[in-house]
Amino acid sequence: MEKINAIITGVGGYLPEYVLNNEELSKMVDTTDEWIMTRIGIKERRILTEEGLGTSYMARKAVKQLLQKTGTDPDEIDCVIVASTTPDYKFPTVSSIVVGKCGMHNAHCIDMAAACCGFLYAMDTAACMIESGRYKKIVVCGADKMSSMVDYTDRATCPIFGDGAGAVLVEGTTEDLGWKDSLLRADGLGFPYLHMMAGGSAVPATHFTIDSKMHFIHQEGRAVYKHAVTNMSDVTCQITERNDLNPDNIAWVLPHQANLRIIEAVVNRINIPMDHVMVNIGRYGNTSAACMPLCLMDYEKQLKKGDNIVLTAFGAGFTWGAAYLKWAYNG
Repeated sequence: MEKINAIITGVGGYLPEYVLNNEELSKMVDTTDEWIMTRIGIKERRILTEEGLGTSYMARKAVKQLLQKTGTDPDEIDCVIVASTTPDYKFPTVSSIVVGKCGMHNAHCIDMAAACCGFLYAMDTAACMIESGRYKKIVVCGADKMSSMVDYTDRATCPIFGDGAGAVLVEGTTEDLGWKDSLLRADGLGFPYLHMMAGGSAVPATHFTIDSKMHFIHQEGRAVYKHAVTNMSDVTCQITERNDLNPDNIAWVLPHQANLRIIEAVVNRINIPMDHVMVNIGRYGNTSAACMPLCLMDYEKQLKKGDNIVLTAFGAGFTWGAAYLKWAYNG
């Protein structure tokens, strides 16, 4: 029996209509366009402002677009994996809502929480499922409503994050394409530097936690920057070296869109020019688990069958990783 490889056969996405640019943000908090662009490289971000709508709304929009674009019957989907740190509710899962709203009568579902590394973790899981031969079509969606956790009086964090969702269809092939290799890591050391303190089982919501702003993102930027650059660079070098990848045969690098300076430092380590790096952070900000599929959506038309793509991400936990993907179709 020929080996089954997991390939991406389509990309979809959704971005809220409301654009929060740096000029407007500077009226909300003590910051400037120059300060944000110099330190982070973000010009604007999309925000889901409609009342009562959460991550599942964006996720199902992205998934429906994906199904329509690829001509896929919802009943053909075996599983939906949603990577997210901002679920609508503690339960039920975002993925179960997506399955219901999209009319997938034969699918089971998984929510995966690995912060900004979520899509990378979810894709690796989906690839293993496809390679087993037991599953034929899996939807992997990265979706986050980061604005729901952002304190818009905190100038250190509020310029960074945006909302959005991206989704890919993963199927099997016997061609030498698809998800070739991955290195996923975690160390559990990141809690002091990047977390949301309250709202979980350790610190349930109370009047005190709300008054103390413990339901917002806490980030110590310098520490996170240092760990992100070091770990993403190291794991990216490992994945390229063990797969004989180099600047001559890497078509694209797809990094998590956390900070333009982090992206530049990582790709400089593997000597990849910026015109071979997928970057959309300037328009969307850091959308956490949605960053990678949204980049694939934006760059899809430029991708060619057989392109070698290196993916790398870093998130809370700390979690990080890199993967090697050989693209399966002409965009």
